[in-house]
Amino acid sequence: LLATLAFIPVWLISRGRPLLRSFVWILSAAAASVFWSARPQMVSFTLAGVTLWLVETGRAGHGKRLWLVPPLVALWANMHGGFAIAFLILLAYIGGALLRGIGSLARQEGPAGRIWSARWRELKPLLLIFVVSVGAISLNPHGPQMILYPFKTVSIEVLRAHIQEWQSPDFHQPQVLPFLFMILLLVAAYGTSRRVVSTEELLLVSGFLALALTAGRNIAIFALLSAPSIAAHLDAAFAPSASVRWGGEVPPRLARRLNWVLLLLFVVAAGAKAAIPLSQAANLRALEERFPMGAIAYIRQQEPPGPLFNSYNWGSLILWELYPRYPSFVDGRTDLFDDEVLQEYLDAWRGDPSWEDLFRAWGIRLALVEPQAPIRWQLLRAGWNQVYEDEQAAVLQLADR
Repeated sequence: LLATLAFIPVWLISRGRPLLRSFVWILSAAAASVFWSARPQMVSFTLAGVTLWLVETGRAGHGKRLWLVPPLVALWANMHGGFAIAFLILLAYIGGALLRGIGSLARQEGPAGRIWSARWRELKPLLLIFVVSVGAISLNPHGPQMILYPFKTVSIEVLRAHIQEWQSPDFHQPQVLPFLFMILLLVAAYGTSRRVVSTEELLLVSGFLALALTAGRNIAIFALLSAPSIAAHLDAAFAPSASVRWGGEVPPRLARRLNWVLLLLFVVAAGAKAAIPLSQAANLRALEERFPMGAIAYIRQQEPPGPLFNSYNWGSLILWELYPRYPSFVDGRTDLFDDEVLQEYLDAWRGDPSWEDLFRAWGIRLALVEPQAPIRWQLLRAGWNQVYEDEQAAVLQLADR
């Protein structure tokens, strides 16, 4: 549902022949869908599409829509740390206007005062919206310190070094191929287009492409935000031969109807996919296949004494199933732990000698880890009792002395 809501506003600002647009959007959805999951980051995916629509239509004559960006950012900052995306979009348009002004000066297209006066009329609302949006971030329980949240998150070294979605994409993986095809299509569309690539397009698309190449989790945002530009330039590339290949221009009324039909088909397809997790049986099967539900059930029933040391990958499950009796040792909220705690966890999980000091410092008496985890063998050598084991997990308990 959130993915569909993300594509609707971006589809509305897209231009081009229906079939070309559909091809680009299908490829965009394929590239982005790898990272669609039941996580708060889907909120950022949706609001990124809404922000692009507000900024693009605001510059195109609906200036009042720009003032919807600050309240959107305030809502965003209370839901997910990806609110920085809104500022990156604004910076792309601000930077585009500045570069065009510098280019006009370099080409001596007129007096400097007149050039900058024209640019200032374009820049003023964007800069004002940017400043007000920065203030809007503070409208949350943590106040102004939330402004630094994105910088704090990306500065965690352990995150970038060991979490797959924060690493560069591996193009040997089949699920990443749609992203590769989008890059190739982007190069082809820009290279053959009869339209001039605007500085705003260039900064927006290249900026988010750089982010996607740096961290795989950004592929979805790139696929969403770059699709309108790719579709427009792909359409312009085919324009000279349109009468031969496409049988002439599609009448505007028919084009609008085709666009709505294609959008409806996309919504129906997304709805069908969204209906799958609505089945309780499907959810239970997925949980049993991917998570240590047997070990969780054992801990819930037997209630062995904690505190608990757990695998990072299961931290959120422990919060959902066992909290508050057993708080997680680490989980996906990496910004709460910082490098020090995460590195200590990794050293312990690997079975480094420092694990004993860590367990002693935190009073750890229970461990839920993978059967192949090195720390499991260290615990067994240290005399811990393995009280549960299956293919997915092992539960170990400190032996009474």
